[in-house]
Amino acid sequence: MSAARHDGPGTGGDAPTPAPHTDDQPAVPGTGEWRRLSPRTLLVHCGWLGAPLGSLALTALATGGRITAGAWITLAAIAAAFAVVTAAGLVRWARTDFRVTAESLDVRSGLLTRRLRSVPLHRIRTVDLTASPLHRLLGVTVLRAGTAGSGEGSGELSLEALPVVEGERLRGELLARAAAEAVAEDPVLARINWRWLRYAPLTFWVVGGVFVAGGSAYRALHEMGIEPWKLGFVRRAFEEFGNGMLWLTLPAALLAVIALGSVGALVLYVENWWSYRLEWADAGTLRVHRGLLTTRSVTIERARLRGVVLREPLLLRAGGGATVRAVAGGLGNKEENRKRSGLLPPAPRREAVRVAGGTLRTPFPDPEVTGRQIDGDRHLVRHPRAALRRRRTRGLLFAVLPVSALLAGLGAAFTPVLLHAAWIYAVLATPAVLWLARDAYRNLGHQIVGEHLVVRAGTFSRDTLVLRREAVAAWTFTTSPFTRRAGLVTLTAAVAAGEEGYRVPDLAQGAAAGFAATAAPGILDEFLTRPVGHGDRTPST
Repeated sequence: MSAARHDGPGTGGDAPTPAPHTDDQPAVPGTGEWRRLSPRTLLVHCGWLGAPLGSLALTALATGGRITAGAWITLAAIAAAFAVVTAAGLVRWARTDFRVTAESLDVRSGLLTRRLRSVPLHRIRTVDLTASPLHRLLGVTVLRAGTAGSGEGSGELSLEALPVVEGERLRGELLARAAAEAVAEDPVLARINWRWLRYAPLTFWVVGGVFVAGGSAYRALHEMGIEPWKLGFVRRAFEEFGNGMLWLTLPAALLAVIALGSVGALVLYVENWWSYRLEWADAGTLRVHRGLLTTRSVTIERARLRGVVLREPLLLRAGGGATVRAVAGGLGNKEENRKRSGLLPPAPRREAVRVAGGTLRTPFPDPEVTGRQIDGDRHLVRHPRAALRRRRTRGLLFAVLPVSALLAGLGAAFTPVLLHAAWIYAVLATPAVLWLARDAYRNLGHQIVGEHLVVRAGTFSRDTLVLRREAVAAWTFTTSPFTRRAGLVTLTAAVAAGEEGYRVPDLAQGAAAGFAATAAPGILDEFLTRPVGHGDRTPST
């Protein structure tokens, strides 16, 4: 990021400028006049009051309306914090303004120490408009402008909060320099189809979400001084559960968890993907709009789009579904990238393949559709059988053996029942682990298809990565004593986008260097010595 910083008292040497606008109708775009955030920013910053005030109200209800001395102290602390935060927010709002010139986006902030951040418009790659329920209630939105690169150090300017109309207009200003490309086909790649709701329960949140929600509720009650285990209805439920027949109560509890998780997954699906639309904008940018309570509109410049990932978690794959994520620069750190990179909700796999192809502007090289045949006579290259043996060994060593040994040890020390649990677990887990290892090996594959590198791997989440070869900035070769003995090596492609590193696991050691050199010519040339046939050269030592 190109940035200028002015430190010093007062205005810090800033040249006099016209008084910024303070209402929700800002200056005419493109004039370079300084503009100010919406005054409703102050109300947004007070949103943190909801949690402590709600906790205080719940405590009063739980205690029958009796407010203890500690609660009054807490209320006084909240009032003092409110006064401080409000004053700080007022100063921050009064001393923060921005402008868009013909060349850059400038943001000034600070009271005693004034700071001016300036970002050239040609470096702005993505613009994200996000509005939480509180933002939507107040009619404002948060604008984040991402610059070239995707790491934490790549830089990002954030404006909170802007009127919604102003945010949309400012996004158009910031992306005006994106290379305009004509879209011959329908620019809308996908819209929400509520028949896809059937894929919502086929996610981790069906089970995991229930425990996450339960843990959050327990923590909230504990912080309010309420012990959930001492509540009458909770104790009665556990007593009835323990007094019942376990062969009935355990399946019933599992069904209840699945039912609650399914409802939660459906609610999250609707909240996250309401009004979903994926389209190519006029300026050659890819735009994703979605959200019910919290709306999100992410815009990605085509030049920063490095590829896509077709993701198929195990349950979703069993139901014939998949999701699509973008590999793009300027989407922030890993957490922000996870939130912004989604291009398609859980949907039929055929739809996911179509959307991935529309995003790439080229047919998606999908081995499932073509029967492992890609681009005419080329196939995904299978990995050595040693990769299968490695997966079987790891599964038995890390999933079967430790649990069986633990149960056996506890059984020998306490009760013979656990001894039976140990051998039953080993008998049931061994074939499951071997099947998963076989599936993981079958999913391994890689190939070079035109301008793209195709990599597929994973079993709990089978991911098919299609990456532009020119996006690879460096290669990392990783081995261990065990992989060297098996003749395997893992390649990691360093990319200034997405997760910043994408693995090609367990390649044949003799073919890894040649594949890397062919996929991204020029990076390894100085390290390669003798050619050993097509696509196979050995690195110098």
